[in-house]
Amino acid sequence: MKQVLNATHNSFTFQSLYFDFKQITKAGLSISVVFSSIAGYFLGILDISTFSWTTLIMLSIGGYCMVGASNAFNQIIEKELDGLMERTKNRPIAAGRMTVNTAFILASVLTLIGLIILYLINPKTAMFGAISIFLYTSVYTPLKTLTPLSVFVGAIPGAIPFMLGWVAATDDFSLEAGTLFLIQFFWQFPHFWAIGWFLYDDYKKAGFFMLPTGEKDKGTALQIILYTIWLIIASLLPAIFPYIGIVGSRLYLSPVSAIVVFLLGIWMLYAGFELYKKRDSKAARKLMLISVSYITLLQLVYIADKFLR
Repeated sequence: MKQVLNATHNSFTFQSLYFDFKQITKAGLSISVVFSSIAGYFLGILDISTFSWTTLIMLSIGGYCMVGASNAFNQIIEKELDGLMERTKNRPIAAGRMTVNTAFILASVLTLIGLIILYLINPKTAMFGAISIFLYTSVYTPLKTLTPLSVFVGAIPGAIPFMLGWVAATDDFSLEAGTLFLIQFFWQFPHFWAIGWFLYDDYKKAGFFMLPTGEKDKGTALQIILYTIWLIIASLLPAIFPYIGIVGSRLYLSPVSAIVVFLLGIWMLYAGFELYKKRDSKAARKLMLISVSYITLLQLVYIADKFLR
């Protein structure tokens, strides 16, 4: 009987630790960020013969560690504020299941492991990983309660992963890497403003005002539309590289794929216009879901275009 109880207790403990680790590192978000880095890596390699499983695995593990560390530091800084919001009050630190010291040690270890792994790929990859975690924890997080401009700052580390994969593959920051950065940079705004819209009341409890005008109004909806237009333009840049003298780039988009990417952008833009027209949480949530599908499908189209043409 005692052995059964001990086994049950150990199982519960391990399950709890696993659950808390997923929450403190925000596993779902971290995995989606790693996917962006993997997409960037495939776009950066010369061809399939230069693909390296070792580099891909290191990029995935190192990337997860860096994003997970950023999220853990964020939850340490915002522990009291997390306790005020419905969606975050059950996080490990806010709920009292994990101490600040434990979370800090975990975040520090993840940072160290992540930087070492990314450095072993190449120093530039580690440098951009370090810039990302610094901006997210030391600039973006403190600004969230001070100004809606925090979203602009947060868009910088949020846009690095797509570019990071390219740098890992090429050991170079180039026009192509900058283009990948630009795509994910502009994508951040409609995505996070949509989240800020339907979670407005919850964010307000903690003093977070994430919308550009501070309110769920036409001004915010209009900016969502404008940034979506910039996103569409940025996403089509690789299609015009050959026409502006950039020949032989590894980042190229065929006319057929450019049409598909354009239609994906129109899909997202339509959702933005629907939010402008209805200005309700349902339309904002729909835009958020479409934005997630959009960035994933765009990356898959880019990769398919590279290897299937």
